[in-house]
Amino acid sequence: MKTTTLLFGALAALLPATFCPAQSADASLAGLNVVLAGRQEPVTVGPALALDEVERAALEANPDIRVAVRRVTLTEMHVATTGHLEDPQFMVRNWQIPLEHPWDYNAAQNMLMIGQALPGRGKRGLETAVAQSDVDVARDELAATQLRIRVEVRKAFYDLLRAQDEIRIHEQHVSIAQQAIAAARIKYTAGKVPQVEMLKAQVALTRLAEHMIRFERDGSVARTRLNALLGRDPDTAILVSGDYGLDRTLPALGTLEAQAVQARPDLLEAEAAAAKSRKQQDIAKASYRPDFNVAGGYMLMPSGSSPRNNYMLEGSMTLPWLNRHKHDADISEAAAGSTEKDAELDAMCNQARGQIQEALAEAKAAQQLARVYQDSLRQQSEETLHASVIAYENDQASFLDLLDSQMTVVDADLAWIDALGDFNARMADLDLASGGALDETPASSKEKKQ
Repeated sequence: MKTTTLLFGALAALLPATFCPAQSADASLAGLNVVLAGRQEPVTVGPALALDEVERAALEANPDIRVAVRRVTLTEMHVATTGHLEDPQFMVRNWQIPLEHPWDYNAAQNMLMIGQALPGRGKRGLETAVAQSDVDVARDELAATQLRIRVEVRKAFYDLLRAQDEIRIHEQHVSIAQQAIAAARIKYTAGKVPQVEMLKAQVALTRLAEHMIRFERDGSVARTRLNALLGRDPDTAILVSGDYGLDRTLPALGTLEAQAVQARPDLLEAEAAAAKSRKQQDIAKASYRPDFNVAGGYMLMPSGSSPRNNYMLEGSMTLPWLNRHKHDADISEAAAGSTEKDAELDAMCNQARGQIQEALAEAKAAQQLARVYQDSLRQQSEETLHASVIAYENDQASFLDLLDSQMTVVDADLAWIDALGDFNARMADLDLASGGALDETPASSKEKKQ
């Protein structure tokens, strides 16, 4: 901070009226001061939310999750409608009614019957099993939706956190720049420096204004996206707080692959779909089991018949063996569907392994890059700036060298925050690829310190 203050003190000395009238320069600096100040967060925004709080809110209120929950409920209700017998049938028959006396039922044979269809052995159980497989698929779809929303929430959370930190770092530089601008008004009449150096200083200040516009845009986009994931109005004010967890230990590839097989929702969904296709194949094979229909009834014979009151029993069965072409085709179709689902599962498992390896490689690279900025480049740029200030004070370096050193510090700080945000975005991709959140707790939060 001391070297930065010295720099902007020197920068203020380079703002004479050699390029434009004093009034025009004063107005230009005042306008730049307004842009640099940026917009402030409303004081009524409320407490900053941590990542776990945001995730819980999203899991409760996200519209996509609510739709998936309703779909699970619907499939569960459908299970109760399967595996039951068909409705009984009641039948009335009147035979030999004379055309001359169409209402003379005493001259007719009147039969009242009730019947029940009985599917072949095991068919009802297989239908229930298929319906239960639909529930398993719907639950895995819900889990996949929840994981996707959690990953999107994490990305939006860290995008907003990064924008907030970028604005915070920016405001540190702006605060010093405003002091330099105030001091510059006293030294407008110096006029002892080349015009190019003054222009270079103005460009440096303008870059700070350009940074603020970008940070405000990034923060607004992240805030809108996060509110949408929370099922809230996009304009709702929100602040977040948390650590970037840069020092966490990344899991081994084998651990992630094992976790994906056990917990990745889309793989579990594909496995449930494959299991359902096998049950459908069993249903197709069961079509060779005959279905039955039984009935019993009462018959009233014409008047004068002896006996006049009778009962009857009736039974029937299907003969699937006489329709082999249809049933064989159904079995072949079901077998092909089962083979396809198994192939899809194998392909998805192979794709998941590739996604995990790619996400892990990107997460490692992002972590290494962020550590380079944190442990090396930021410190080196600060040391370079300090050396440039000393050299400038001893007339061993030009002001442009000093200015370049300061902008290098600014760029290193912003690149560091960008790298931290990118690291957490890659970690979110790794969570998605492995099927769940990684439970490692950050060893420290030193990257939050300035």
